[in-house]
Amino acid sequence: MCAGDGRDILGALEGHPRANDVRARLVEITPELAEHARSRAARQGLTGIEVVTGDASVTTAYEGAVPVRVALVCGVFGNVTDTDVRNTIDHLPELCTRDATVIWTRGRFEPDLTPTIRGWFRGAGFEELSFDAVPDTTASVGTNRFTGEPRPFRPGVRLFSFLPKEDRPSQRTRTKS
Repeated sequence: MCAGDGRDILGALEGHPRANDVRARLVEITPELAEHARSRAARQGLTGIEVVTGDASVTTAYEGAVPVRVALVCGVFGNVTDTDVRNTIDHLPELCTRDATVIWTRGRFEPDLTPTIRGWFRGAGFEELSFDAVPDTTASVGTNRFTGEPRPFRPGVRLFSFLPKEDRPSQRTRTKS
């Protein structure tokens, strides 16, 4: 979701001996970033990487690519309302296979929503594998495994809407470590 220039996936795959085994869809709304990801994937010879210039906030962007075994929800939860964070988590069982891994990020801004987010994941059928707060930063990374029952995919469902920059939680001061 919101893949940007694809550096999360493409950086991890660069030089990896099994890089060509990976099948992934990267969804990014900004055409320049999507094109950068496409170009990098091509330079790396990654034929299994599809880059879609589209709206990652609507499930239609994932049609034909779900259910997934790994979902990256990075750079989303700090830029949307708390309600949209929960809504996105609640719809992940429509995008994931059983035992899928979801990696997500959220800053620890006042008030720190990360404990609540972790609970929402549990409530949606996800077991927590890890939660790491990066010292001396606002950054934190959660990793969860879907242990619930997958639900049928529904295209056209809005997961979230980005807030205006000045209203985003990511613009708040950090929680003290």
